[in-house]
Amino acid sequence: MSTAPPGRKFASGVQRITSSALGRYQSAVVRIGFSATYLLFLLRELPHRHEMYGPDAPWRWDMAKQLISGNESFSVLMWSDSTAWFEIVYAVVLLSAALLMVGWHTRAMSVLFMVGVLSLQNRSVFLGDGGDNVVHLMAIYLVLTRCGQVWSLDARRAARVRRTESGADGESKSEQEPGAGGARPALNVAGTILWLVLGLVLVVATATDGLGGTWWLPTLFWVLWIGHGVWWAVNRYAPQSEPRTLLDVLANLAHNAILVVIMAEVCLIYATAGWYKVQGSRWQDGTALYYPLNLDSFTPWPALSHLLASNGVMVMVLTYGTVIVQVAFPFTLFNRRVKNVLLVAMMCEHAGIALLLGLPFFSMAMIAADSVFLPTVFLVWLGGRVTLGRQLLFSRTGRVPEQQRGGEEEVPQHSGSSGHTLVG
Repeated sequence: MSTAPPGRKFASGVQRITSSALGRYQSAVVRIGFSATYLLFLLRELPHRHEMYGPDAPWRWDMAKQLISGNESFSVLMWSDSTAWFEIVYAVVLLSAALLMVGWHTRAMSVLFMVGVLSLQNRSVFLGDGGDNVVHLMAIYLVLTRCGQVWSLDARRAARVRRTESGADGESKSEQEPGAGGARPALNVAGTILWLVLGLVLVVATATDGLGGTWWLPTLFWVLWIGHGVWWAVNRYAPQSEPRTLLDVLANLAHNAILVVIMAEVCLIYATAGWYKVQGSRWQDGTALYYPLNLDSFTPWPALSHLLASNGVMVMVLTYGTVIVQVAFPFTLFNRRVKNVLLVAMMCEHAGIALLLGLPFFSMAMIAADSVFLPTVFLVWLGGRVTLGRQLLFSRTGRVPEQQRGGEEEVPQHSGSSGHTLVG
């Protein structure tokens, strides 16, 4: 039992949440999971994109514009009804999802990903299987997280710069980051071009009132764009100044707060779903799972679905187990072992939904959301296994990749991190 006075404990807690981004691996998994989910969804629907979101959609462009003007939502597809503009937007959303997944200029890609998700979903609001709501929310949350500190191209670039500085200046700079040691960071041409182009688009969209009817979304865009410029200027010309430290503190606070929001969101989803199921008579008598297993629209493997539906005991166990897991999960967060057991059970449940009910992207979205609760030890171990597998693969092809320590070298945990801040 700790004997530290309450004041010291409080100060230690404040120091921790302001000096570092917590859950670096969890936020990276959430980033990869949701961007991969939406990327695969867009690729699967590529042949049907015109009927879903484009000029051939039953929910016509003028109908969508009328609805959007009434509910003050946002969609760049409302800027023009031309087919060429739709193709450009769809291609940009595909590209941003892919680049966000690999962590290339994660801040800019997270903003483009959010814009793409909001634009497509608000264009045709009657499409979706439930997972689209989760993707919608998480796309907004990811913008404010430092989700590129590990397992990203940004992190690898930062580690490469650190190794270069260490080799040039000796051991004294081996623990320093780009921009934190007195030497100015190298000019990032791609990042500068992205900032200028996105700034030009933001100016035009603001001038033409194309950012929707709400106040918070234009404000968020301008804060991110201006903040990114401020971060670059401070990091380049005053890397050891108090403003640089302040920017890191703001970034860490935003990241840690949003991480708590994501966790609360997941708990709310399961608690709401579980308690609503408790009120249903079919869930109470243990037969609820039987009915979707016999619907033609939700049986991609009819023989497997009918085999499971014919086993009354299994149907009852799965029905009651679903309710128990969903209701109990929020109450197990303070018991690590029980939480991990239920977390595995929920992920297996969603894998079963993908297989038996034909809802793969809903399941992928929920598994990605569940990943925020995965233990850091497991994620570090998993990253090490993936790195080892990649090294073995390249060694067989005659190419030896750069050695990494399972992500530990990607971005250090101290407050001078330049990997991915709220404004950089």
